[in-house]
Amino acid sequence: MEDKNNAQGGFWETTKTVIYAVSIALFVRSFFIEPFDIPSGSMIPSLLVGDYLFVTKTSYGYSRHSFPLSIPLVKGRVFYTEPKRGDVIVFKLPSDNKTDYIKRLIGLPGDKIQVKEGRLFINGEIVDRKPDGDYVMRDPYSGKALRYTKYIETLPEGKQHLILEVSDEGPFDNTAEFTVPADHFFFMGDNRDNSLDSRTVQVGFVPKLNLVGKARFLFFSHDDSAAWWQIWKWPMAVRWKRLFNGIK
Repeated sequence: MEDKNNAQGGFWETTKTVIYAVSIALFVRSFFIEPFDIPSGSMIPSLLVGDYLFVTKTSYGYSRHSFPLSIPLVKGRVFYTEPKRGDVIVFKLPSDNKTDYIKRLIGLPGDKIQVKEGRLFINGEIVDRKPDGDYVMRDPYSGKALRYTKYIETLPEGKQHLILEVSDEGPFDNTAEFTVPADHFFFMGDNRDNSLDSRTVQVGFVPKLNLVGKARFLFFSHDDSAAWWQIWKWPMAVRWKRLFNGIK
């Protein structure tokens, strides 16, 4: 009888430990920091497919999208701090309020944004960019080498980041002028010719309610050179130099 009681006591102690651990993890994930991975190349060269990063929830306050499954625990957005132009931000896609997107903030409420012949204009002023050599990567489908032109882009407030351009004649290189509504934002990917972003009807303007958090730093990164079962190749697949890099 004593052994049975001890077994039951041990079971409940283990159960409580698991409940505590899950509760703490959910609390931290909801209010402080959440991990995300990069599934596409729309933010190359800043973020690569296979990058894993932490996003801070405290950066812009909280909305229902701060919580798992977007549970409506708060109304609107509380403790709000407006993001800065150039921030790399995770947000919920406005069309479904479920899919996580990560892009760079280009347009603030009231801004006029346009792309003409591949050049970005903000409020009628052309955004400075300077060539920074070529960027070569391998096409994941054909295996062929793809060559891009890399630029250093300088936003109006002075923040600099890298962008890629295939050319200045792509489908997203000439747009109408977008006026960003109040409480909304305009996002673009750094891989300018290969990004589904606010230039398209699929994304459009992103309401502040949909902001999830600011991308801060990478905690892991790997390429696709090793399958999950090829344990002996795992160390060579890790991009060691990217680990713990901040996100500019």
